[in-house]
Amino acid sequence: SENVLLPVINTNTNSLCSPSLFIFIVAALEEKTVISKLGDNATLSCIYPGKELSLNNLRVYWQIDDVQEQCSVVHALISGQDNESEQCIHFKNRTQLLWDRLGEGDFSLLLLNVSQSDERKYKCVVLQTNEYTKVVHQAQVVLSLAASYSQPILSGPVTNSNSTGEVTFSCSSDNGYPEPNVYWINRTDNRRLLPSELSITLHDDGTYSVLSTLKVKATSDMQIECFIENKRLQENISANYTQEKQNNGSNTESHKDLEKSGRGAQAAGIISIVILLALLAVLICWLWKHRSSKLVSYTDVQPNEDNRKLNSPV
Repeated sequence: SENVLLPVINTNTNSLCSPSLFIFIVAALEEKTVISKLGDNATLSCIYPGKELSLNNLRVYWQIDDVQEQCSVVHALISGQDNESEQCIHFKNRTQLLWDRLGEGDFSLLLLNVSQSDERKYKCVVLQTNEYTKVVHQAQVVLSLAASYSQPILSGPVTNSNSTGEVTFSCSSDNGYPEPNVYWINRTDNRRLLPSELSITLHDDGTYSVLSTLKVKATSDMQIECFIENKRLQENISANYTQEKQNNGSNTESHKDLEKSGRGAQAAGIISIVILLALLAVLICWLWKHRSSKLVSYTDVQPNEDNRKLNSPV
């Protein structure tokens, strides 16, 4: 922090720009840095460590700390009420004070749905209006924005046709902010490798995508790792390639193929059993019908024979 001279302003004037009396006091100006992710809500801290204050005698101003800004008012509280008359359009419906904490001297500002255009230095000024209007507290907050990069995708190795024994790897990641650091490591000796190409693209939403390529001599035990570093978020994500893993991957695929073949054979066996059972059922039905027809024929013939026996002379 630094010591600055703050004016005490006569309350006979309504404007801070034309005071009738200046009395200078010494106060400590605190400055903090807040890191927020794109699209999140950011809390800009401004806490007065003094005694409890009456809101009716307070004015709280949040503003952009840049004299070249045409509109600098982010939020204003006058006599316990929000005042939007001079608020910049960019901040309309996007700022809130923490009402339940104001009486305790917490004048922090909640800034909603932050974007790159909010990445600025802000100043909080708290004035108390009694016999004189005086600045009782002020704070500076630097808002820095960030976005996490996606998990890197490592492709390769691709054999180069114009170079004997040389292969190319590529590493890509998206949707991060700010620009990342990209580096390659040879894990066999932990040696840092220089990329062949590095391309960083800025998108319409303000985030970046990165594509890096690496050309190296192919070996039987290659272990290559690509890192995407976001210093602001202290994030370092990586993707790696090893020859051994690739072999294990091939074995795994073969094992999966065998499992698939086994499951296919098992399914074919079940289908065959079902077909055999169906044929057996058809055969049983046919035999039952055939036997039933013979019984019917026998019952028809038997009464005729009995009648002939009765009618024949003894």
